[in-house]
Amino acid sequence: MKTPILIVVVALAVILASSSLYVVNEAEQAIVTQFGKPVGDVSTPGLHFKIPFIQNVNRFEKRILKWDGDPNQIPTKDKRFIWVDTTARWRIVDPLVFFKTVATERGAQSRLDDIIDSVVRDAVSERLLVELVRGKDYKPQKQEAEKFVVEGVEVRPEQLVGREEILAGLLTKAQASTPEYGIELIDVQIKRINYVEQVRKRVYERMINERKKVAAKYRSEGEGEQAEILGRMNRELKGITSGALRKALEIRGKADAEAAAIYAGAYNRDPEFYSFLRTLESYKKTIRENGRLVISTDSDFYRYLKQLTPKNSRR
Repeated sequence: MKTPILIVVVALAVILASSSLYVVNEAEQAIVTQFGKPVGDVSTPGLHFKIPFIQNVNRFEKRILKWDGDPNQIPTKDKRFIWVDTTARWRIVDPLVFFKTVATERGAQSRLDDIIDSVVRDAVSERLLVELVRGKDYKPQKQEAEKFVVEGVEVRPEQLVGREEILAGLLTKAQASTPEYGIELIDVQIKRINYVEQVRKRVYERMINERKKVAAKYRSEGEGEQAEILGRMNRELKGITSGALRKALEIRGKADAEAAAIYAGAYNRDPEFYSFLRTLESYKKTIRENGRLVISTDSDFYRYLKQLTPKNSRR
């Protein structure tokens, strides 16, 4: 009889121990509730004790948590409709207040939706699009406009702020509403900014037209440079050609003069032989080209042929 009773006692002891002892790890913090009401909080890791069957342990993350909002369509101050996608990082710093106000992480996410979306909408609608997309190191280019006109009011670049300043103000404003929920909002960032579909098409068309204008400008400058290079090349080519032609004419004239001098010297040495040689060359060229020659026997062209003809052939 003692053995079954001992087994029952040991089992009850184990059940009581498992119900009264609990462990909180380094990444957790806990709230102990009794009949649904909080009676204590635990922030140190380790083994802890609670009243079994009466008290319950509600665990919460001690680590940094992530919040991602849904993209919202928001108009900027200069009436540009854009999609704004925001993210944030937060953590539970007062688990007791957290448990009393939102109870769970899902409840906290819902409250953060309302707080951050409202703050982001106000911040975006109060600023120009150029302020939301440019960084603190941004410097206007020379070709950019020196001023913006918003609702009839001129705004100069030095009056504008950058994305970092806007996010810093947005975070400060949102942090003012989170301590009442036991939450610390650590950071808020805009992940992405994009135009709505209708505006995006017009922006793309404008970008394409601007790129076409730039391309046409470069093409025109290139064609002008090409025409200048070709003109310079043609001038140089004509100069080289005329110089070569002049030199060729000089060489040809000099050669003709030397040939004429040689012919004159040969003629002066033996005029009769030179005349005979030139006549034979003329016979050869004339007969080769014409094949048949009809001349008078009294012609000077026939003089050497008559001298070469035998006397008996005249009969």
